[in-house]
Amino acid sequence: MKLFISFVFLFFITANSYSQIKKQGKLVVQTLLAKSIEGNHGGENPMRSITIYLPPGYDESQQRYPVIYFLHGFGLSDSQMVMLTQFNLLLDDAINSGRLRPLIVVFPNSCTIYKGSFYTNSSLTGNWCDYIAKDVVDYVDQQYRTIAKRESRGLAGHSMGGHGTLKIAMFYPDRFGALYALSPALLKLEIGTDSLLGPAFKKVGTIKNPIEAFEGIQAPMGSLEWRKAFVNLLSVSLARAYTPDEKNLPFEADFPLTFENGEEVKHSDLIKKWNEQSPYNMIDSHIDALKKYVAIKIDWGNHDQNKEIPVSSLLFSKKLESLGIKNFAEEYEGDHINKISGASGRIATQLLPFFNQYLKFE
Repeated sequence: MKLFISFVFLFFITANSYSQIKKQGKLVVQTLLAKSIEGNHGGENPMRSITIYLPPGYDESQQRYPVIYFLHGFGLSDSQMVMLTQFNLLLDDAINSGRLRPLIVVFPNSCTIYKGSFYTNSSLTGNWCDYIAKDVVDYVDQQYRTIAKRESRGLAGHSMGGHGTLKIAMFYPDRFGALYALSPALLKLEIGTDSLLGPAFKKVGTIKNPIEAFEGIQAPMGSLEWRKAFVNLLSVSLARAYTPDEKNLPFEADFPLTFENGEEVKHSDLIKKWNEQSPYNMIDSHIDALKKYVAIKIDWGNHDQNKEIPVSSLLFSKKLESLGIKNFAEEYEGDHINKISGASGRIATQLLPFFNQYLKFE
């Protein structure tokens, strides 16, 4: 018993000493009215939470800081992204060790009713691309001591957030200076029965009550039931972003692939609209914008559970290269999430050093 008490006492003494030695940043959670989403017809709440990491010493200084805007993945929110990755602890460690100069990191909440905005401007759900590049950036510049220049703003994200990073970058090269896309999802869409979304298109076409799209999402993450529900919601979110149609209930959207008497029917006009929203296909019309970035990096795990990510990420990088747009691309040993966080994960070892090098500090 004495040994146990001594151990507990030692633990708290050690923890207290550590907290005194290691300077900690601060997480601030606020709510902003997103003008770009306000008035949408899809029932999305324009009051958006936003989590902001302020570096150690922020309150005691008058210094101005560069900002990384980090976009979360499908099904997550700002707070969930921070919690799952322990992003603030990774930042504290990098800053305390001198591997990262102090900066601000912003996590906007872009989760929608059906779990994902894909950072796309939609006549139904609101303008989520503009929300990030305009509403969030302007709010942060007004509320905090930022270096309010594109050279001092980085844009990054994981999965759907990586998709959003590359999409937003093409529309707003005047807002951001450097980009990092971690395992970007659905950069190049394939639409067919055998594609990722094929089974989901078949399923959602039979749904009469929208709540049915969520059936199975509470199952254990990674289970077959959960994966089916996840992809169903994914297809609905994409349709509401890419081909909204308020008259087509229950999801107020049109789908590029439907089924009649068990046979697939491809709708070429809708497929064209979906392809136009594919970041890979957007490159050709945004070459000049992409050339403005001081640095672009894409990485992905070679064992990603979503088989399209390694393929489309490499194709995206190669297309940039063929057009004279410099970029870094790296395939690493890992899957979609197992090498993202932690002291040896991609955020700590790759993303933060990248922005430490390519953002302009005061």
